[in-house]
Amino acid sequence: MAPYESDDSTIEDEADDMRAGRRKAARYVVPVAVVGVAAATIGLVPAFAGSGDPDLPKVSAQQLIEKIAASDVQQLSGTVKISTDLGLPNLGGLESSLGGVAGGGDSSGSSADPSSKLLELASGTHTLRVAADGEDKQKLSLLDKAAEYSVIRNGDEVWAYDSASNEAYHVQDGSSGSAGSAGKGTKGRSQDVPATPKELAEEALKAADDTTSVTVDGTAQVAGRDAYKLLIKPKQSGSTVGAISIAVDAKTGLPLKFTLTPTSGGSAVIDAGFTQVKFAKPAASTFDFSPPKGAKVTEGDEPASEGRADKGRHARPGNDNGNVKGNVKGNGEGLGKESDGPDVIGEGWSAIAQFDTGGEGLPSGGSGGGDAGRFLDSLGDQVSGKFGSGTVFSTRLVNALITDDGKVYAGAVTKDALVKAANAAN
Repeated sequence: MAPYESDDSTIEDEADDMRAGRRKAARYVVPVAVVGVAAATIGLVPAFAGSGDPDLPKVSAQQLIEKIAASDVQQLSGTVKISTDLGLPNLGGLESSLGGVAGGGDSSGSSADPSSKLLELASGTHTLRVAADGEDKQKLSLLDKAAEYSVIRNGDEVWAYDSASNEAYHVQDGSSGSAGSAGKGTKGRSQDVPATPKELAEEALKAADDTTSVTVDGTAQVAGRDAYKLLIKPKQSGSTVGAISIAVDAKTGLPLKFTLTPTSGGSAVIDAGFTQVKFAKPAASTFDFSPPKGAKVTEGDEPASEGRADKGRHARPGNDNGNVKGNVKGNGEGLGKESDGPDVIGEGWSAIAQFDTGGEGLPSGGSGGGDAGRFLDSLGDQVSGKFGSGTVFSTRLVNALITDDGKVYAGAVTKDALVKAANAAN
């Protein structure tokens, strides 16, 4: 294996160039929604094996970042394997109910609506088939045993189809943004869910500042392709993010695999990657769709224009429904862009979003909260300090402290960091 540069100072000295390179990459934020009692994240995680460590020419981390930013793959098809291990408790049907709320769905909506259907990627292991032919033709298919769910964009027509319920969802969308997987150009729908390593990598690269170590960590074989490994690690303490590893195709610069491991150790929280990939023009028929006979077809709302939130049941987390929008880094860039959005405490990987619900905290089993209070107590850890008392709800990545007086502190930080922030704010 050839040697690789791994000097953090190289990254800091070329910070301006790096930021310029990052501007070329498409912006994407991973939503973090605090829905009533807990913080939930949408993440993607695949597990797939590579073999061998190819001997590739030496590159610096700066050069590799520039290679990703310059990547312009327009045509591809392949399979992405996704698993998610946030460490959430098994809530049975409650998880589905919360998912519908977070996605803005209701009982009268279509099961094919991407705004709620793709929330299934928030947990478990899934297989996706992806295809793209330029900015106006993309397809993403979620395979689940004998059923299949697909989102297809062909020009300004976007269809979603759920074979399990034989329901279709249709939107006519005049926007022309690239959709790394499929339907991403449909505002307010599937763009909330990153479905490829490229989308995840673009967001992670925003972390390359003076709070971050960025190095080249050798090479790998991913989906039969030679790749470099870019390693991103927080320099700050208090973050739940241990490291992010991105496998970058040596020829095209396309991220092939994305892995996020927590500081707590164990399996990856996010690990998304191709198991198969071809950089060739997919057949034109790949993007053709007509609803099957007997299918229920729901016409979606007109897409939101810039600066206007989606209406009704199609509202996205992070628009005007009180949710928090952020990214795995936890910086303030994607947090609370609205006027009533949260304050951001700290910076970099240890940033915490803070906002006031304007009401009382959660019911507690020990203070007359009854069964509901005891149930909530069982899901979280009771904490106290100068701020008073409250409950911390934890995942392996995002944690949230909800105080008894209705204040919320959330971020990709440890429980101790949340308590410290709450104390400092009081």
